[in-house]
This record gives sequence, C-alpha cells and structure tokens, in this order.
Amino acid sequence: MPELPEVETVRRGLNQLTLNQEITGGDVLLDRTIAYPFSVGEFVDGIKKNAIATWHRRGKYLLAELSSAGWLGVHLRMTGQLLWLHQDEPLHKHTRVRLFFGEQQELRFVDQRTFGKMWWVPPGVAVESIMTGLATLAADPFSPEFTVEYLASKLQNRRRPIKTALLDQSVVAGLGNIYADEALFQSRILPETLCIDLQLKQIERLRTAIIQVLETSIEAGGTTFSNFLSVKGVNGNYGGVAWVYNRAGEPCRVCDTPIMRIRLAGRSSHFCPQCQMLRGVESLERCD
Repeated sequence: MPELPEVETVRRGLNQLTLNQEITGGDVLLDRTIAYPFSVGEFVDGIKKNAIATWHRRGKYLLAELSSAGWLGVHLRMTGQLLWLHQDEPLHKHTRVRLFFGEQQELRFVDQRTFGKMWWVPPGVAVESIMTGLATLAADPFSPEFTVEYLASKLQNRRRPIKTALLDQSVVAGLGNIYADEALFQSRILPETLCIDLQLKQIERLRTAIIQVLETSIEAGGTTFSNFLSVKGVNGNYGGVAWVYNRAGEPCRVCDTPIMRIRLAGRSSHFCPQCQMLRGVESLERCD
C-alpha cells in the first residue's frame, strides 16, 4: 500500500506536471471508484473546466485545489496509481478513471484491487464533511504539531504493541507497515514493546527516526515492492536500502544477525533481534 513517502512523491510529480492546466473532461470506467458525488456524471461535470491550482497531501490522501475553489480528492489505497500520459497510450486493463487535459494529455487512475477512491468536493463545502477520513487523522510527521510531547501523549497508557499503534492513523498520519518497521529499527525498539512501557528517551528516538526514515524514502522516490509507480511511471528505490522491511532471513546491515519476521495484528513485522533487543534508557545510552 502506498504510504506517506509514495503519496508525497506522487504529489510532487503532480505539482510539476499538472498545475494551471484545465480539466477538459473525464471518463469513469469503474463507477464505484467515485466516492462522491454518487452520480458519475455529476463528478465529471463538477471538475470539468477547472484548472488545478496546487496539490496537497494529508496523511495518505491527495487533495487538488481547483480554480473554482472546490477540491478533487484521491486515495490510492492498496494498488492505486496516478499516471500522467498521452491519450494515445494504450489503456491498462485496470484503468478506472481518466481525466483529460490539453495537448492530448491525461491523468489516468489505475487500480488493480479497486479499493482506491476519488471525490469531488463542491465549492463552499467543508472537505472533511465529504472525505470523512480526514477528520480523524493525527498530526503529519512533518508538521510542527508532531512533537515529542504530542507523540508521548498518543502512546501513554496504551497497552498495545508499538508497531500496531504506529499503523493507527489517529496516532501518526501517513505511516504504514514499511516505515513503521524501519523507524522502530532505527530507534532500536522491538515491535512487540507495549506503548505503556516506552520511556521518554525511546519516544524521542522514535520521533526522530520516523522523520528521518520518511525523508530518506521521499529522496529515493518511495518504495516499490509490487505496484507503486510515480506519476511518470518510475519505480521507487527505497526498497534496495531498507534496513529490515521485507528482508526476513537476510543479515542485518549493522550486526549481520538474520532479520526476523513475525505477525502482529495480522501484519508482518520485520526486526533485528540483536539491534532492537535493548529496552531501557540505560541500555540505550550504553549503545551510543
């Protein structure tokens, strides 16, 4: 599933390619891709003759600010791709929505698993009232609100594994399985560690690691293990330098101990049993 770095990579690509260009029309090939309005015709009519002023990201959501003051929203979900193509390019069999622009260009929404969604939010309507998932999002890791105190307040008194908590979008917006594993490795915290057992120094390390891991992945254009492509159809390169994710049985890049894989709440978790075995503040300090 595309996570924050992949969505941010798409956002940046869209801002390079689509700004100030008018949407001349559209074609919806799978009706259920449109989450709002319920009429496909109303969706196309609503976005048509609008130029895109800028693209924003909130967690894993993409939001295009339209010249009419309305919004175009996109969530890629598990396998969604937004591709900027010439209209003569052959249609992929999983193409769900086509948005047409000038000079025979189009923004094509391709989605194999069909979980991705698009919204048109009319002018004067609160975005959160239509795209209701936005209302429960936590602070973005790159926002000023994402402080050590904020993260500690989200984790304190919770008797659940830290890995599970990090996947909760009401705790950290945009973080998913890949980068939760990576951040826990860099902060030397075992994924099964209960939130209530974390000490402030560990939370400080975790906050720093989350930001660093996300920044590194954005610089690499995100991660491609299966479906993710940038707007130009380019694979992400972070997977080749991942510390632990998808590397079960391979030697740790730090200590050569084989990376382990376990299941937590139905999701795979990868970790180094040597580098992440330290729990207390005193042990963490001895490791510096």
